[in-house]
Amino acid sequence: MSSLSKTFFNEQHRALGATMVDFGGWDMPVQYEKGVIQEHLATRKSSGLFDVSHMGRFIISGKDRLPFLQRVLTNNAGALEVGESQYTIIPDKNGHAVDDAYLYRFHEDNYLLVVNASNREKDWNHFMEQAKKFDDLQLKDHTLDMGMLSLQGPASKKVMNALIDSGTLPIPLRNTLSEVMICGAKVLLARTGYTGDPLGFELFMDKDDAVKIWDLLLAQGVEPIGLGARDTLRLEASLPLYGHEFGDDPDNKPIPIFACPLAKFAVSFAAQKGDFIGKAALIEQFSALKRIADFDYSNIEALPRVIVPVAVTGKGIARNGCEVMKDGRHVGYITSGTMVPYWSTQGEGLFSVLTENDEKRAIALALVDADVVQGDQLEIKIRKKIYTGVVVPYHMRAEAPPNARAIVWNQLGVEVSPAKASQTKETQSGTISKTESLMSGLIQKAVDNTTWRQSQCINLIPSEQTASSFSRLLSIMDSSGRYAEHKKVKAFCDHEVFYYQGTQFISEVEELLVQEFQKFLGCRTVETRVLSGQMANTAVFSAMVDYLNRVDRKSEQRRIRKIMNNHILNGGHLSAQPMGALRDFVARDPKTEKPAVVNFPVCQDNLYKIDVPACQKLIEIHQPELIIFGKSMTIYPEPVAQIRKMVKAAGLDTVIMYDMAHVLGLVGPHFQEPFKDGADLVTGSTHKTFFGTQRGIVAGNYALDDQRYPLWEAIERRTFPGSVSNHHLGTMLGLLASAYEMNHFKDDYQKQVIANARAFASALAELGIDVAGEKADGFTHTHQVIVNVGYSKGPEVADFLEKNNVIVNYQATPEEEGFTASGSLRMGVSEMTRFGMKEQDFQVLAQLIHDGVKGAKSIKDEVIGLRKQFTQMQFCFDNSKNLEGLMEKLHALA
Repeated sequence: MSSLSKTFFNEQHRALGATMVDFGGWDMPVQYEKGVIQEHLATRKSSGLFDVSHMGRFIISGKDRLPFLQRVLTNNAGALEVGESQYTIIPDKNGHAVDDAYLYRFHEDNYLLVVNASNREKDWNHFMEQAKKFDDLQLKDHTLDMGMLSLQGPASKKVMNALIDSGTLPIPLRNTLSEVMICGAKVLLARTGYTGDPLGFELFMDKDDAVKIWDLLLAQGVEPIGLGARDTLRLEASLPLYGHEFGDDPDNKPIPIFACPLAKFAVSFAAQKGDFIGKAALIEQFSALKRIADFDYSNIEALPRVIVPVAVTGKGIARNGCEVMKDGRHVGYITSGTMVPYWSTQGEGLFSVLTENDEKRAIALALVDADVVQGDQLEIKIRKKIYTGVVVPYHMRAEAPPNARAIVWNQLGVEVSPAKASQTKETQSGTISKTESLMSGLIQKAVDNTTWRQSQCINLIPSEQTASSFSRLLSIMDSSGRYAEHKKVKAFCDHEVFYYQGTQFISEVEELLVQEFQKFLGCRTVETRVLSGQMANTAVFSAMVDYLNRVDRKSEQRRIRKIMNNHILNGGHLSAQPMGALRDFVARDPKTEKPAVVNFPVCQDNLYKIDVPACQKLIEIHQPELIIFGKSMTIYPEPVAQIRKMVKAAGLDTVIMYDMAHVLGLVGPHFQEPFKDGADLVTGSTHKTFFGTQRGIVAGNYALDDQRYPLWEAIERRTFPGSVSNHHLGTMLGLLASAYEMNHFKDDYQKQVIANARAFASALAELGIDVAGEKADGFTHTHQVIVNVGYSKGPEVADFLEKNNVIVNYQATPEEEGFTASGSLRMGVSEMTRFGMKEQDFQVLAQLIHDGVKGAKSIKDEVIGLRKQFTQMQFCFDNSKNLEGLMEKLHALA
């Protein structure tokens, strides 16, 4: 025992009753008194604390630090900015793993590399041999000078926030880093970990502060977790372990790096890496992997076997080394396997919760022939007996923070034979009767739902509106079933040519609609055929690519080189994200190998505001070709004028686009005038604050002689024939009616919307509800009011309010990890403003919401009573005496 190395927490482990074992030459806790099963479950439901100070920690510095890392690691270390980390692998020349590791960049001038404890000495010797090739390089082993702890599980964020004296948690994205002070100790924090939990942190601190930090964490009620549960947790997450999924297989053959699924994230062939150890072999493996993905096994010798998750469907427990067969043919081995516990769930979807009941299942990872695919049935030899298994895509999912959720193999979908056709013959009249009954039920449900939404509910969804009666009735006139495809033809001097007859009326409607939007927005050009804000954005992005490639029509079209936008975590529109409409139009940044998008920085004291001064340097460095303003969580105008000035000063030919989906109906002096501020393009939805039918628009301010006019022409082409064929003529007709109403009533409507939002926000704040924004600034400049209700409580509170007939929208704040962790409600006053509610009415509503949420009591009857006072739509022509007869005509034709 005396020959074993000890971490800084050895005495603490023993005092807690830990069972200690030799692990890679270190005296480590395999479990505590509660045992592996309870430790696993505690981590998944609450939080677990792991001593990981046995792992090797190397600091790499010197001018040659980056070239060295690029040579000895598989990932692209050059992609890391300060505050970022990455999973990586230490390769040998044949494309096998010397070790896997994690690289952290906490500081500008050095990197921290964490390696496996059992490989520390081997890795160090390997690095020292490679270091001889570099002149200015310093490697230091800080394993014995730096403590390392891992805090994982859904409660870990709450625990950390309770301890931090200064500094902040890393932004809520995996692999981000920060530096904080805890009880006088400097702690480096990373959103990393080895359990697969969506929430978790690894902590690095000076050895003299290590025990203090351990004690502070345990004092928060965190469970200490040993190596046993660490292994079951990582197995459930399908994470590799050196000696199992890396290293040599049971036949003593080295496992290729690309056999591990994580290799696709850990290996980079970026040009800036240059040559690196094992590159040629890894390229060959990668080529084989891509073929295998297409069921092409012609190069299988480069990657004969791959690691896959396997669920044991019989009663056995698979262990490392167990043989795996398919149809009696030996296809590989189990690399890791055991019985793991998991929490059962109750409910479905978003409202499913972990119960107090736990169950167990046998799971494994297996190294099998590359032609074994998901869904294949396997036979596993366990102690001379054969048990059944199945290849599954995963054992667990973590994309719904704060909890990781076990996925049992039989929950993944089982094919069910279609029901046999009924042998009973029905008469034609009987069939008609049954169909009429179905139709009757549908109509009654539609009537009930409309009655509930329009006269019993208070709708605060900021992205919704009810169109006026005129608008709705016009939308179902004859035009709704017709086509009117058309485009400008230069041979006819850009005259619009229609491909269908009978389109004179809709042609007139389109011309009038364009004129109304030109008047409303104060611009020269408007495209009204797009059917949504998302489609409007897609048309613009596609047009940008077309415009950028206008000179070269034979080469592969290049994408937009660099884009600046609002990050989705800071309220940015989904449609302006690489995961949304941008995906097919933005280039890959050669440095980061990610979509070439840089996000607006935000003010640290107000995460809903862009930090304008900080944008200057980013614009100069990145030189974006496209800047996209606009948010789905928006309480302030966007700094269009300031950014336009910066772009001009930098001498850039940047297109500035403002996605005004949520605030289109507020365009004007009461909120913001985008074209006066310097926007080139405006996109938007026509059914949010703009109270029309559900469509979209693209607007520009280019004159015919403008050098950028070809971009506008590209937008028109990418609308039709690029995005639409039938552009839904009925809702276009309805939108024209709404545009007339908007231009007639907009001044009074906009003033009332903003006044109502501010009154609502102030009333909620005075009642003790946490309202986003600045009190001195009236909390909001738009129709939106954002309130914080507690981490991950948003869905629950939104559901409670819905049951009480108040319809709101839960949202994740910029400090939260995703929609399932939402801690806020996004509310909009525009629809209820249009139904006549004023400041004092929203104050009454604020009191009801407070009483319901804070007092946990029903407010349904009071809400219905309040709504019944506001069922007559305002800011429209529905009540016009001059148009009364026309309304009757529309009703007669509907």
